[in-house]
Amino acid sequence: MCYSQVTEQTETQFIWVEGWGKLGGKQIEVAIIGGGCAGVTTAFELTQPIHNGRYSVTIYQTGWRMGGKGASGRGQHDRIEEHGLHLWMGFYENAFRVLRECYDELDRNSDHPIATWRDAFTPDPFVGVTDPVDGDWRTWSAYFPAGSGDPGDPFTETNPFTMTGYLSRAFSLLSALFESMLSPEEKKEPQNALEDLGVQLERIVGYGQILTLAGICEATRLAGLSFEKMPSLVPTKVIEKLLDQVATRVSQELERLALQDNSKRRLWIIADLVLACLNGAIRHDLLTDSRGFDAIDDYDWCDWLVENGASKSTVESGFMRGIYDLLFAYEGGDPRKPRMAAGQALRGAVRMFLSYRGALFWKMRAGMGDVVFAPFYEVLRKRGVKFKFFHRVDNLKLSGDGKVIEALDVCVQAQAIGGEYHPLVDVKGVPSWPAKPLYDQLADGDALAERAPKFEDPSCPEQSQRLSLEVGRDFDFVVLATGLGAVNDIASELVASSPRWQAMIDRVATVPTQAFQLWMNKDMCDLGWPHPPINLSGFVTPFDTWADMTHLVPEESWQQEPKSIAYFCSALIDLPGSRAERQLEVRQTAINFLNREIKHLWPKAAKDPDGFCWNVLIDDEEREGEGRFDAQFWTANVHPSDRYTQCLPGTQKYRISPLDCEFDNLTIAGDWTDCSHNAGCVEAAVMSGRLAAHALSSEPKLEEIVAFDHP
Repeated sequence: MCYSQVTEQTETQFIWVEGWGKLGGKQIEVAIIGGGCAGVTTAFELTQPIHNGRYSVTIYQTGWRMGGKGASGRGQHDRIEEHGLHLWMGFYENAFRVLRECYDELDRNSDHPIATWRDAFTPDPFVGVTDPVDGDWRTWSAYFPAGSGDPGDPFTETNPFTMTGYLSRAFSLLSALFESMLSPEEKKEPQNALEDLGVQLERIVGYGQILTLAGICEATRLAGLSFEKMPSLVPTKVIEKLLDQVATRVSQELERLALQDNSKRRLWIIADLVLACLNGAIRHDLLTDSRGFDAIDDYDWCDWLVENGASKSTVESGFMRGIYDLLFAYEGGDPRKPRMAAGQALRGAVRMFLSYRGALFWKMRAGMGDVVFAPFYEVLRKRGVKFKFFHRVDNLKLSGDGKVIEALDVCVQAQAIGGEYHPLVDVKGVPSWPAKPLYDQLADGDALAERAPKFEDPSCPEQSQRLSLEVGRDFDFVVLATGLGAVNDIASELVASSPRWQAMIDRVATVPTQAFQLWMNKDMCDLGWPHPPINLSGFVTPFDTWADMTHLVPEESWQQEPKSIAYFCSALIDLPGSRAERQLEVRQTAINFLNREIKHLWPKAAKDPDGFCWNVLIDDEEREGEGRFDAQFWTANVHPSDRYTQCLPGTQKYRISPLDCEFDNLTIAGDWTDCSHNAGCVEAAVMSGRLAAHALSSEPKLEEIVAFDHP
C-alpha cells in the first residue's frame, strides 16, 4: 500500500490506495513507456477481464515497432532481421503462460499459418558447446529428452520451483550420471536397504565405499531418494563429508580421463559441477537462508564453484564458457573478463537444466516480432490499449516534493495520417513488423523516406512537435519499461533525487552486443557441419554463439530459396563510438571471424590456410569476395535501451523491485529490475511486467508468478 497523488486542475489530493488500485471510481490512466516484453506484459495484465476496464493503458513507443531488445523486422525478400539470437527456454513458465493466453484470446482461424502457440514454437532438443583440443575446436553436442508437459501448463503438483525441489532433482541427476558410467558387474542391488538413511550414508563414507563408482552411485541414490527429509534425518557433517569424498573421487577421475575417453570426461565434468553446486548449497545453508540464491550473489560463479570443490577442468570447460556466453557475462564486453553473480547463475542453471518442460530450447517459427509482439499488439488493441508510435519519452518530470511524476516530456517523431499508425504488414498470411517505417502512413512520408531518419536512435533530431503530458490530465500512473541503459537519460531527475536509484545506475552494468545473420546457397552438410541443427555456445570469440536457423527459410519470400541460415551473436567490447562506427567495426569483425574461425565449424566453407568461401553467401548483386557480406545482416546494439543488462557479482542487491513505492505514481518493469530471476531474458522481463501490474492492481497474485522466490 502506498500514497498516490492525483491532480485535478489546481487541486492536489492524496488518496490511500489498496495496491495502487482505485482512484475515486474514475478510470485509471496508465502510461507505459516502452513496448518491449516487460511493458507489453504489464499492459496485458492490467487489461485482463478481472479488472472490468478499470485501467486505461497507453503505450508510448519510440519509432515504428514494438519489441525492445526482442524487436525484429522484415527486410528484403521478407527476410527476418533480428536484434540478435532469440531462443525461448523450457523453464520460461511465466512467458509461455502469458503468451499462450494471448494466443487463446487471439483465436486465429485454424488455417492461419501461425494459429496457436504450438504453431509459433518448435521444440529444439540439440544443444552444443565447444572445447579447444590441440589447436582445433571440438563440438560437445547433447540431445536433451523432452521434459514432461509443456512450459506454461498448470502444475499438477506443488510448485517445483523451490530450493528443496531444485536440490532434490540435482541429487537425482548426479545419481543418474554415475549410474550411466557403471559397468554391468557394478550394477548390483544395494544391501541393507531397510537401514536408516543416515546409517547407510555413514556406512558408505566410513567404510571407504565412496572410492568406488558403485559407492558413489549408492550414496547419491540414497541422498536423492529422501532429499526433502534429509536435513532432519542426516547430520549436516555427514552430508558434507559425503560430498567431499565424492568430489575427491570425481576430481581423480577427471584427471585420469582428461586425455582418454572424451565422452566420459564430459560426464564427469557435469558430475563435478553438480557436486560443487550441492556442496555449496549445503555449506552456505541455502535451504534455510531467507535470501535463497541471493545469499551468494557477491561471489563470481566460477570462483564459488572452485571454493566448493569444482576442478580446474570443470570451470575451464566449454560447458562453463557456454553458460557465460548465454548471459553475455563479460565485464565491459571483454571476453578476458568473465564475471557472473553466483546466486543468479545457480538459479538459472537449475531452472534451465532441471526444470524445463517440453524441450530445453524452443525456436520460433518466424521473427520474434511476428511470433510474440504482433499477437500481443492485436490482442491489446482489441482490448482498447492505445499505441503511440513515434512518441519518444525524453524526461520524467518530478514534483517539487520529489514524490510524484507530474509530467512526461515527449518528442513526437512523426505524425500518422489520420491520427493512428497501423504498424503491421502481411507476410505469407502472418502479421509482421517491417524493418523500416511504413512511410505512406506518415505526414510528409515521401520526404521522410528520402531522408530515412533513424527513429530508433535516441539522438535522432527528427520531430514534428513536443508534448508535455500532465498527471491527472493525461495519466495517473507511469510504468517505466525501457532498457536500463536509457533510464539515466529518461529519469535523470529521479536518479538525482534518490540515492538508491543512483546506486542502481552506478552498480548494475549493461553491455552492448553484436550479431550477424547469413543466408547461404549450401546446406549445413555441404558446409561440413556433421551434426543435426543446433544451438551452440562456448566457441571462439568474438562470435561465441551460433544457431542453425534454416527452419526459417519457408517463412521468407526468396525467389531462389536459401539452403541454410545461420545466426551469430556475442557481447561487444564497450568502447566509445557512434552506432555507425560500431556497425562498421562489427562488419569487419564478422568478416575476420568467417575468414579465420568458421573452418572449425564448417570445414567445407573454408579455404586453406585461411579464408572463407564467400560465394556460398546469397547476394542479389553477385558481388565478389568479401563484398558479398554486404548482402547479409549485421548489427551493433549500442543504443542505451538496446544494451544488455548483466548480473555481475556484488551488483544484484542494487536492483530495485517493481513493488518498490519510493515514487508514489511510478513502477518499473524490465529484466533489469529485482524480479527474482535477475538475468537478461524474456522470462525475467515477463516476471517483472507481472510484478509491475501487481504493484498497480494487486493482480496477478504473487503466488501466481511462477518461481517468484523473493521475500
